[in-house]
Amino acid sequence: MARLWICVGTATFFLAFLVFHSRFCRSPGLGSFAFVVSWRTEKPLYRLDVGWPKYPEYFTGTTFCVAVDSLHGLVYVAQRGDNIPKVLVFTEDGYFLRAWNDTVDTPHGIFAASTQYEQSVWITDVGSGSYGHTVKKYNSFGDLIQVLGTPGKKGSSINPIQFDNPAEIYVEDTGEIYLVDGDGGLNNRLLKLTQDFVMQWIRGENGTGPGQFNIPHSITVDSTGRVWVADRGNKRIQVFDKNTGEWLGSWSDCFKEDSPYSVRFTPDEKYLIVAQLNINRLILLSAPPIGNIGDCVVVSTVQLASQVSPHLVDVDRKTGAIYVAELGAEQVQKYVPLK
Repeated sequence: MARLWICVGTATFFLAFLVFHSRFCRSPGLGSFAFVVSWRTEKPLYRLDVGWPKYPEYFTGTTFCVAVDSLHGLVYVAQRGDNIPKVLVFTEDGYFLRAWNDTVDTPHGIFAASTQYEQSVWITDVGSGSYGHTVKKYNSFGDLIQVLGTPGKKGSSINPIQFDNPAEIYVEDTGEIYLVDGDGGLNNRLLKLTQDFVMQWIRGENGTGPGQFNIPHSITVDSTGRVWVADRGNKRIQVFDKNTGEWLGSWSDCFKEDSPYSVRFTPDEKYLIVAQLNINRLILLSAPPIGNIGDCVVVSTVQLASQVSPHLVDVDRKTGAIYVAELGAEQVQKYVPLK
């Protein structure tokens, strides 16, 4: 037993010496010591659900976006292509239910904003046809309920409101609407509307300064009253006060390799999930509490396969599952939290 403790103690001392030497001891004549020890081990937080969906052959176009109706257990996928259904509806278990196509030209973003009394789906349409440059509200079966913008005509007007390549929409349970308008079009702006579609405030223009955008691509809102925008062209996330539109800060240090394309919170708001298309990666950032947003910190990553190209994501508020719309793979994949 004594010999065992001596061996363990010697090994521990030797490892500590190597760590100390690799960090602090350098010899001008011999160069830097190359031995490196890393104590940081990233814990995986999600795994791929290989059984979702049950029949992937329903994906017949380029899958740009996905939305989860957590209340009713539905998943909506919007895809682009000629002579194909533009919206597919699945159960959260992966079974295909139905598809619809009417009045959808070129979908970019999709959001499910359901309550106990209404199942609604919002789609941002960036097409150049008769339905393009609009934000539209549908029921679960594809019946058109509301159109914001001037169908088929791009613009920057506020009254009447016009869009040019509206990227994504986020609708709170109160009915208040947040929009990022400018997936490479005339506009680079963030808008907030009341549930009656009255403009509350508007922020942004093309630029690199605080509150300016270069392709605002995705948007989400947290429970503390902050609006988070993926400012894709500027490789940063900007944060605003949801009541006033006041700029609260930005994160850029985490996006030196690639821009943020999509932003969503986990149900407990412990992490902010960000998709990075060009490096085929999801990163989970530590979500700051109310107040100063501080600096971004990467907690975990989900490395996807090469050329998958994750575009926009959504999260199931009940289960925490992440659904990823992938341009390169032309599919949607589901990642479930590890216990």
